[in-house]
Amino acid sequence: MSGRDDGGDGDGDPDRADDAADTSYDPDTRAAGHPIDPNALMIAAATASVGAGRLPELLRAADEHLRARREEYDRSYECVDEADDADDTGTATYLVPDGHWSEIGDELGLKRRETDALRRAHEQHLLRLGTKRRRRREFESALELREAVVIGG
Repeated sequence: MSGRDDGGDGDGDPDRADDAADTSYDPDTRAAGHPIDPNALMIAAATASVGAGRLPELLRAADEHLRARREEYDRSYECVDEADDADDTGTATYLVPDGHWSEIGDELGLKRRETDALRRAHEQHLLRLGTKRRRRREFESALELREAVVIGG
């Protein structure tokens, strides 16, 4: 899938002109109501066809939708990480079948590019988590066949 190469540590470029010009852009996503890492959000915004200001709104709507189905994810999918950090209390990351984000996008009534932006953000979050947990290669391999879903706590 495209958009997985984050150029090493995945920090993105915080000085991107379109992010700085967009007054609705909020890099502190924990306070924005979704679990996606701020750097993952910036990378996803840079590679997706939606504005950085629109992406947090999409992530909040998706997280609300996903939280309502958390028990289903616990029963049906592989949970590869449950955050125990103070910042991520209750956040769980799952590997789901390829095409899962298309289904979620349909359920939420999103356009293809909006759905793709959500998939990329969750994917980048998993990759950043993999770097932090020293499991990056494992997660990169998993993403060749599956997609990531991050659900806030």
